[in-house]
Amino acid sequence: MDLNKISNDIIGAAIEVHRTLGPGLLESAYEQCLCHELNLRSISFKRQKELSVVYKQIKLDCGYRLDILVEEVIILELKSCEKIEPIHKAQLLTYLKLSGKCLGFILNFNVPVMKNGIVRMVNEFKE
Repeated sequence: MDLNKISNDIIGAAIEVHRTLGPGLLESAYEQCLCHELNLRSISFKRQKELSVVYKQIKLDCGYRLDILVEEVIILELKSCEKIEPIHKAQLLTYLKLSGKCLGFILNFNVPVMKNGIVRMVNEFKE
């Protein structure tokens, strides 16, 4: 599986959604539209995928959910906020660690130009 190609396809889909809708909507609207765009591009994804926490060999359902999991390998954390804060990056990094995935993106749609709302993160401690 070519992570670079999938990443480029995801970014292209996000840019298309942003180009069509613009900034200022709720995160849920962007999520719905991005899922539609991924579907149009025949990209496999799961929306609102449950994420368990394993603590001392006990699997706990703490209510965490990945916004979108693409091709079972890339986590998308969607935002519609003024700017991406350190807590958003910490959230994605934690999701990467808990899930064992190596790559994720924060996509903040509340920006004038979508490329300024994209943060790529890598889990360097993937087991």
